[in-house]
Amino acid sequence: MLRVVVVVGIPGVGKSTVLAVASKKLSEKGYTVRLVNFGDYMLNYLRKSGVVKSRDQIRSLSLTAQLEAQEAAARDIRRELEALPGDSVIGIVDTHAVIKTRLGYWPGLPLVVLRELKPSVIAVIEASPDEIISRQLRDSGRYRADLSSRETIEELLQINRYYAIASSVISGAALRFIQNSEGSVEKAAEEFIKVVEEI
Repeated sequence: MLRVVVVVGIPGVGKSTVLAVASKKLSEKGYTVRLVNFGDYMLNYLRKSGVVKSRDQIRSLSLTAQLEAQEAAARDIRRELEALPGDSVIGIVDTHAVIKTRLGYWPGLPLVVLRELKPSVIAVIEASPDEIISRQLRDSGRYRADLSSRETIEELLQINRYYAIASSVISGAALRFIQNSEGSVEKAAEEFIKVVEEI
């Protein structure tokens, strides 16, 4: 049986770290686990089309182009997850509920994506604004000045919650908020594992 868990959070909440720890522990418990990054699938699709060269360029595309790439990525992810062998397959999709673009906010989980992924749970990883700023500054690979002010982060955290709630309502997936405080990755991972095992 395939269980798809969509995990969202704004840049700097430590989502990827929590998911790496949780995936390893779930695998050790005997589950077949596949952790996929939604942005990687979008980027691959757009690179093949010759549209972008880097992930951060995606946010500057037209909404139509983003939606097409989102739908293609979701379809590819679901197809790959369904092909995995085993009775206890857990597909974890690392993505965003909301994306800040030059035109405003855009849903990371529009209806076409939710229809393709069919998530059982949407988990929202959160952290305090100060922790997020600190983590963003340490992430030299993807520092983004437009997402690093305290005011912007507070707004993004709030809007991320709204978008995640809307995605839960639309998809029928359960919704869970998980706090990833500094130095508490193991605790956040254990909470995530508990959610996954309960579905």
